Amino acid sequence: EPADTDEFLVSDAGVLKRMDYSYIKGGGITVADQWRLTTSFTGAIDPLASNLEQVDGTAQGTLGSAMSVSSGIWTFPSTGFWWVFAQGRVTRTGEELRYNHLGIKATTDNSTYTAIALGTSGMHSDSASNNTYMATSTLLDVTNTTNVKIKFYTAVESSSASWYGSSTENNTFFTFIRLGDT
Repeated sequence: EPADTDEFLVSDAGVLKRMDYSYIKGGGITVADQWRLTTSFTGAIDPLASNLEQVDGTAQGTLGSAMSVSSGIWTFPSTGFWWVFAQGRVTRTGEELRYNHLGIKATTDNSTYTAIALGTSGMHSDSASNNTYMATSTLLDVTNTTNVKIKFYTAVESSSASWYGSSTENNTFFTFIRLGDT
């Protein structure tokens, strides 16, 4: 592949002009990465910081550079417009839960986090084990990978509600897709 500074000659109505490859190279999605919760936990947590793995199952993979996470703080591998998607699965036996929340908080100064997206669900009570799913997503303009970061958090009505994790299938999981340049 040519370097971004390599030049090409193009004809503009008969006038030859030089143009850097960076202006004409293909766009499209350059990063797609997915992570999941591997072990279930109960209650609320902010940030969700442990038992996370990059998805590695059959026919699953990562396109481009991977996200990184440390103590629940997610760092983007490059600037650009990013779509961030989160899905959570909550289980509970025998009691009603009016709310379960899965949210995304962001910072632009690597310090102060603000809630920017929230997925909510509830479940009715019965004697069997109940499951509910919630999802949320956001678009982020990552102008600086040092300062723009995110974290995921959960909230539940009852501390006995369990967030389901698995190392073989996506139940509570996170998807990061770089859509284009900022």
